Amino acid sequence: MRHGKRFNHLKRKAGHRKATLRNLAAALIEHKRINTTLAKAKALRLFIEPLVTKSKKNDTHSRRVVFRALGNKNAVTELFGPIAAKIGDRPGGYVRVIKTGFRRSDSAEMAMIEFVDFNDVYEPGKNEGGGRRRRRRGGSGDGSKSATSATAATAAAATGAAAASGEEEE
Repeated sequence: MRHGKRFNHLKRKAGHRKATLRNLAAALIEHKRINTTLAKAKALRLFIEPLVTKSKKNDTHSRRVVFRALGNKNAVTELFGPIAAKIGDRPGGYVRVIKTGFRRSDSAEMAMIEFVDFNDVYEPGKNEGGGRRRRRRGGSGDGSKSATSATAATAAAATGAAAASGEEEE
């Protein structure tokens, strides 16, 4: 039964699970992007998001709390240094999990987990207007206001002409 199971226990005892998450978090902080199973990536996201939030307030207590969770001095220094500087204005959602398919050996679902602000390939503001294009029938397709009003005027004139010719035939 699953009563009261609030998070994924990853089929490990508590000590093993904490050690796994500590090591994954230290690797993520060091490399900014790691590949792991989807279940571990989702568990790591729940583990590391509060630590990154703590790193935004750089004081002794926050450092001690994060060190207690991570247990790695280099990871704490990296987290409070360049990572906190880059994500200081972000209100949350510091990491993203992207599914990458299935592992060949045991068909486990794999995922890539990365810090959002450290991805140089994907930048939302970089591709303005270069996404999917919407195709319409007729019109100039450039979406400017004058072209739209000209198209509407042409359509109205065509409708009026058709209505006038319909009246003349009767």
